[in-house]
Amino acid sequence: MNITQMSQMARKAVRDQDWQTVAAFSRTIIKEDRESAEGFFLQGLVERVSRSPIKAAQAFERALKLDESRYDAAVELANQYSIARRNAEAAELLIKYEDKLSNSPMYLDLAGTVYTDIGMPQKAWPLYNKAHKLQPGVDLFQANLAACGVFLGKIEESKKLYQSLLNRFPNHQRNHYQLARLGRAKDQIHINAMKDILSKSNASEDKNIFMHYALGKELEDLENWQESFKYYKKGGDAVCSVAKYNIEDDITLIDKIIEICDESWLKQPSNKSTDSNKTKTPIFIVGLPRTGTTLTERIVSSHSKVETVGETQFLQMVLRKESNIQSVENMNAEMIEALAQIDPDKIASGYLESVSYRLGDETFFIDKLPFNFLFLGFIAKAWPNARIIHLGRNPMDACFSMFKQVFTWAYKFSYSLESLGQYYVAYNRLRNHWRDVLKDRLIEVEYETLVSDTENETRLLLDKLGLDFEGACLDFDKNTAPSATASSVQIREKTHSRSINKWQRFSEELQPLKEHLENAGIKLD
Repeated sequence: MNITQMSQMARKAVRDQDWQTVAAFSRTIIKEDRESAEGFFLQGLVERVSRSPIKAAQAFERALKLDESRYDAAVELANQYSIARRNAEAAELLIKYEDKLSNSPMYLDLAGTVYTDIGMPQKAWPLYNKAHKLQPGVDLFQANLAACGVFLGKIEESKKLYQSLLNRFPNHQRNHYQLARLGRAKDQIHINAMKDILSKSNASEDKNIFMHYALGKELEDLENWQESFKYYKKGGDAVCSVAKYNIEDDITLIDKIIEICDESWLKQPSNKSTDSNKTKTPIFIVGLPRTGTTLTERIVSSHSKVETVGETQFLQMVLRKESNIQSVENMNAEMIEALAQIDPDKIASGYLESVSYRLGDETFFIDKLPFNFLFLGFIAKAWPNARIIHLGRNPMDACFSMFKQVFTWAYKFSYSLESLGQYYVAYNRLRNHWRDVLKDRLIEVEYETLVSDTENETRLLLDKLGLDFEGACLDFDKNTAPSATASSVQIREKTHSRSINKWQRFSEELQPLKEHLENAGIKLD
């Protein structure tokens, strides 16, 4: 059997997901020809499925070095780079090879997914679109195109795509949720369809999470407040049943940050001798999720001197790396203690190196990851000239808005009212700490004031940032930059006050949360 025949049989095994056979053929091919790009490509596929990203990347790198025309190896390698947060290298590969993908729907789709993962959905859209046109019957291609459309503000196109998917796959719960997000419900039609699917489902509640949140959202649209809350709570309870979350871990982390990152620590001289990037000034927008961080980002990034890189994980990634502590936790108290001794220039240079592939010619750039409020001390020390904007919102509205949102695992505290109350108290303690430590460096913006007096608040905010007022900042709803946040739909419209004090519609259900916050001395007005 020659190498061509072995490759054909290996490819059939790939389609059948018979990875033992693929591995056997890849070993044999490489043994017979150490210069076989196909052998190393197959080896990379096996390592990818085995969740060995370093070995997978090495195999794809070898395949591409042996035959640089292998666009399949290039896209697979870009995917591994993305997983390793080597985003700049992933982007460089995709830009080089994307024109060679026109006849490969699978790799058009994967390239689009990598572009989306590294924060460049505008580059993903034409690739997803081409994959969908080449194979319109593949639900994965269509779903990826629809999700990308939401990020880019193509709401009506995405609605049609999700409706088409649901016509073919009516029981797909995540697509029901995605469709529910894209507009206000006007009648019971979609609600009744979702209820009917749930009534016929034998799945455990943790498999119905997205449907519960979709029902909660649409029932809230129709002002069926109590029934809406019932479904939000069902969704949250289902998440809690599988999340394995301990609120004490998060509270311990916040307490350690307050202990370590105090005013005397911030004033300690460092070994920082160079300005890591004299031409770029970061603006960090932080706050609890659902407090107006995305709205603020859209307003400020509409300025001609400001761009946005959206929500990146680069700061936390660099902090984890520099702490030199291995842990399954994203961040913990031990890391904070280690980071307190790190030269802040390492943090600044590592972060800027990671994010540089996204930066254009603008003087300022925004990184809007809400959870960076944990790391404001390290931000202040690493970038003496960085701007820091901290969003605040009525505690009850903030908590309830988080409670009814499907987040990633990073926000596990938001799925139960008990955890929400405890976390908010700890967060409020940290916010007060940053006020005392950072003083005038902390630019505080209140959501309620921003939406009720947008022009004056925008003028004031821009002045604090050192920027002249520009009318485009008031037309932020026309901003065409992509947004991959939970607010990606809402920020396509003008500011409104519909969400202010909305928690009061659910005052009876939220009474335990209200009492907890009041007993902790938190003002709710």
